[in-house]
Amino acid sequence: MCRNIKLLFNFTPPVTDGEIHAASIQFVRKISGFNKPSKGNEAAFNAAVDDIAAVAAALLHTLQTQAPPRTREEETAKARARNALRFMRPDQPPPAKVRVKGA
Repeated sequence: MCRNIKLLFNFTPPVTDGEIHAASIQFVRKISGFNKPSKGNEAAFNAAVDDIAAVAAALLHTLQTQAPPRTREEETAKARARNALRFMRPDQPPPAKVRVKGA
């Protein structure tokens, strides 16, 4: 859907309310088509962000997993490795091999 919405489940330290709110804003922007709503749509936009943030927080707090928690640094390194491969110039040597799950 939207590449800017980050994975928020199963991290150490746990997800913050700010991260949930930021993801909710990105989601509402994507489905509404507004980056910044007009004054007439601002109340509906903000209400949608608040509603989605509340539902997302409830979801994230009730999900369970047996997998070990991830670290943000690990996920950032994996994303950088994926981007290095994705945006590599044809004349550029491949980057050092980095193990990325699922890729």
